[in-house]
Amino acid sequence: MKLTNEYKWLADESGPLMIKNALSLLDVAEALGVQNNHVILSWADEIGGDVDKIYIADSIPWCGLFMAIVAKRSSKNIVKDPLWALNWGTFGKYTEIAMLGDVLVFVRTTSTGSKAGHVGLYVGEDDKHYHVLGGNQSDKVCIRKILKSRLYTARRPLYNNQPSNIRRIRILSGGIETDGEQ
Repeated sequence: MKLTNEYKWLADESGPLMIKNALSLLDVAEALGVQNNHVILSWADEIGGDVDKIYIADSIPWCGLFMAIVAKRSSKNIVKDPLWALNWGTFGKYTEIAMLGDVLVFVRTTSTGSKAGHVGLYVGEDDKHYHVLGGNQSDKVCIRKILKSRLYTARRPLYNNQPSNIRRIRILSGGIETDGEQ
């Protein structure tokens, strides 16, 4: 896993499992040109249902597919029609304050003017942005900053026992600052 210095602390986190599973896929990227990355396509097969009939090329937006594979491998329920990012707004339970491992759903406007979404996992925030671990961010799995004003909803996975390191994380230029004892 190749984390930049700003996010190296994530390698030492004990959980949550969705973060650990997402980090294991860091740097998986779309194939160049008309080729497809067989790893990304295999996620559609692993999810099953009709997903493999719909997801047939890595040029199709795949942030929802990434979230589905991370949720499945973490023994979490996958939302209905997981390829559509805004559907992740029904995942788990609503949370007012995003914390480590929460699913963040964002809205965006397409080039044709329609409403669409993006989904990823919270790893931190600064004053203006959430720092999001997700798929199909610059055509790969990586961490990117997304404006807080685009947030549609934050959803906490349903836990039998919530990991103790679930917390709000402020990412500062000199490192991180956390709420709580962690």
